[in-house]
Amino acid sequence: MFIKRALESVVKEVSNTYPVLLVTGPRQVGKTTLLERVADDHRKHVSLDDPVARRLAIEEPLLFLQRYEPPVIIDEIQYAPGLLPYIKLHVDKNKTMGDFWLTGSQMFQMMKGVSESLAGRVGILPMQGLSLSELKEVANEPYTTDVKRLLNRLKIAKKMNLTDIYKVIYKGSMPLLHTTEQSVERFYASYVDTYIHRDIRDLKQVADEIQFHRFLTACAARTSQMVNYSELAKDVGISSPTAKSWLSLLVSSGIIVLVEPYFNNALKRIIKAPNMYFMDTGLCAYLTRWTSSESLEVSAMSGAFFETFVVSEIIKSYLNAGKRPPVYYYRDSDQKEIDLMIENNGILQPIEIKKSANPGKDAGRHFSVLEKVDKESAEGSIICMSEDLVPISRKNWAVPVWLI
Repeated sequence: MFIKRALESVVKEVSNTYPVLLVTGPRQVGKTTLLERVADDHRKHVSLDDPVARRLAIEEPLLFLQRYEPPVIIDEIQYAPGLLPYIKLHVDKNKTMGDFWLTGSQMFQMMKGVSESLAGRVGILPMQGLSLSELKEVANEPYTTDVKRLLNRLKIAKKMNLTDIYKVIYKGSMPLLHTTEQSVERFYASYVDTYIHRDIRDLKQVADEIQFHRFLTACAARTSQMVNYSELAKDVGISSPTAKSWLSLLVSSGIIVLVEPYFNNALKRIIKAPNMYFMDTGLCAYLTRWTSSESLEVSAMSGAFFETFVVSEIIKSYLNAGKRPPVYYYRDSDQKEIDLMIENNGILQPIEIKKSANPGKDAGRHFSVLEKVDKESAEGSIICMSEDLVPISRKNWAVPVWLI
C-alpha cells in the first residue's frame, strides 16, 4: 500500500530551481520513498547506510561521484559530510538543476556542512510523518482561519469521530504503521532504540544513553507545556545547560518542535519560554506508556495529546507546502492565553484548541488582546471535536479537527 505524499509537487519544483535538493527529517518518515516516487528511471540511488558506499564516499569522494554520477539520490548524507565540498565543485562546474537529491536524518550533524559548502545551491525541505490530509487522501492546504477557505474545504474533507481521531493520535504518523500490519508498541520500541543507539551515541553532547532516554521520556510527559529546563534537568538528574543542549538535539532532528511566544510592542509578552510539542503523537504515547487509543482518550493527558496533534498537523500543513510554519502562541502576566497564532501578511489569526464537541461562546475570549495590534483582526478558530463548521460568535468559528 502506498500513500501519496503532499511534498511530491514541491520536490519537483525545488529540483527545477536548485542543483541540490535536501530532504531532512526524522527517521522513518518516508524521505527516501518520496524521492524514489518522484525520480525518473535514469536517476541512480545510493544509501550511505551501506558501509561499502559510505567508505568510498569518505575515503575517495571523487571516485564516489564517478561511480554514482548525477542525477543521483544519496541517502543519509550526514555519514559523509566530506562529500559536500565535492558536490559543490561538481555543481559549480556543471550548473545542472536537480543533479543531487540528498536525504538526511541527523540535522544537528549535517546542517553546518550544508550551509558552509552548499550555500545558495541547495533547496532544503523539512519533512515529517503522514498528515491527516495525506491519510484521508485530501489535498493539502496551509492552515488559515479564513472561513471561506474552511467552507470550501468542508466539501472535500472526511468526517471523523472521537474514536477515529484518537486511533490516529495513538498510532502516530509513521508511514510503515499505516501501510503494513505490525505492532505499534514494537515499532516504536525499535524506533527509540535506533534513534538513541544509532543517531545519538556518536554525539559528544550525549555521554549517557540511559539518561538521554529518561530525558526523552520526560519531554514526552510535558508535551504541549511550556519549556522549563530546570524542571527537566531535576527530573533526569542532569544540569540545566545539558537539558537545554539535549532539547536542541531533539528539535534539530525533528522529534520536537518549539513554538515561540509572539512578540509585538503593542502586546505584553511577559512569558518568554517556548511551548514544546512532539511532532509524532504515536512516539509520545509510547514514551508515556499508553497501550491503547481508548486508555489515552480517557486519560489525564488526553487534552495535551489532542493539542499536540492539532499543532503538529498545522505545522505539517505548512511544511507539506514547502513553507515555513508562521506559528506562535500568546501568554501574558494576566493569565490571558492563546494556544496558537498564525501570522500571515502581518495579520494574526488566533486559534484555541479544545477537545470539547461544543465549545462555549467564551472559548475565544482572549482573542480580543490582538485588537491592540489590529482593530480588524482575522476570524478565530476553535479547533475541537465539533461535528460541523459553525460560528460561535461574530468572528470565531468552531472548526472540526478533521477539517485541518
